[in-house]
Amino acid sequence: MNAAPEPGRSPGGAPGERWQRALGLVGHGVAGIDTPALVIDLDAMDRNIARMVAFAQEHGLRLRPHAKTHKSAELANLQMAAGAVGVCVQKTDEALALARAGVRDVYISNQVIAPAKLQRLAHGVRDLPTRFAIAVDSAIGVDRLATALADAGVRQPGAVDVFVEIDVGHGRCGVAPGEAALALARLVASHSALRLAGLQAYHGSAQHQRSPAKRSASLKQATEAVRDTLTLLRAHGLDAPLVTGAGTGTFVLEAASGLWGELQAGSYLFMDADYAANQTLPGAPAFEHALFIRAQVMSRGTRHAVCDAGHKSHAIDSGLPTVAWPPGLVYANGGDEHGILTTATAADALPALGDTVWLVPGHCDPTVNLHDFYIGVRGGVQDGRVERVIAVDARGALG
Repeated sequence: MNAAPEPGRSPGGAPGERWQRALGLVGHGVAGIDTPALVIDLDAMDRNIARMVAFAQEHGLRLRPHAKTHKSAELANLQMAAGAVGVCVQKTDEALALARAGVRDVYISNQVIAPAKLQRLAHGVRDLPTRFAIAVDSAIGVDRLATALADAGVRQPGAVDVFVEIDVGHGRCGVAPGEAALALARLVASHSALRLAGLQAYHGSAQHQRSPAKRSASLKQATEAVRDTLTLLRAHGLDAPLVTGAGTGTFVLEAASGLWGELQAGSYLFMDADYAANQTLPGAPAFEHALFIRAQVMSRGTRHAVCDAGHKSHAIDSGLPTVAWPPGLVYANGGDEHGILTTATAADALPALGDTVWLVPGHCDPTVNLHDFYIGVRGGVQDGRVERVIAVDARGALG
């Protein structure tokens, strides 16, 4: 018989031995952290949270951070305690993992059409004290959601908030703005268990356009699509009370539009290397790197050193990690288990065997999904102390 997971742990979470070993670090210095490890600078993260909450409040907007970034109920509840109204996820099982771990407002900002997934969601709506919402872009998705709720015995009016997703330029999910969105909104409104909550309008491909001018041009198109669709819906007697969307790369633009009422930015929490490469939009808060991979030099040649953090410790879809410390190092591909470190200039020195290297992941979301837990450090990652260990509750929740 399998042992029950430790309190606060998800069934797919950290194996007990490694979890207990990590807990033994609490109260001790960072030198004791085994490598490679996923480490949060808690002070930097707290400042990032506070800056985003302040921005949303200043602009009269709801903040619903994307929890697909961190996949942690503890961090989701920390964001909500600071002022967020809830969190977003992309997968049904992510939503359920966080809800079962105590998150009470979860929006699946993605399409779900598989009956089995919708059945799981419907049972969650029935059995868990969490308010759920979901995006739709097809009649099949709407009808199957309504059927799943009915089959689960969910009868109360407006049991699930539904957002009609429109394609505002990303070319991924979403119906065309205008008439197609109107037809889908009418269908949502025809089901008593569903509440037409508004529009999902997220321009994902604009998030990493480096120049503010390019991002502004992309959001101009998105703004026009949202405005035209809202006008059409209202002309036909349908109320879309909320437009939700935005990401870490563009949220300033959605805020300035006067149309979006809710921001879904997620990566601001950790500020990975790819987002840090963007040129900052005027008026945006300054976010800090808060997520790191702690690695150790395990081999050293005359012209390079090798650390123990390869691709199994970080995602590479948005580029390789950058080296936060020591300065003057460049990280190169060494394979699954190795990272190759070289010097940026002839004046820089290679680290010695056993030295610590702090890496900033290229893309935080899939990097987090490679780890069972975070090591939370207070007082700076180089000289601080371990304050707590935080479970990645929704790791591997792909369904």
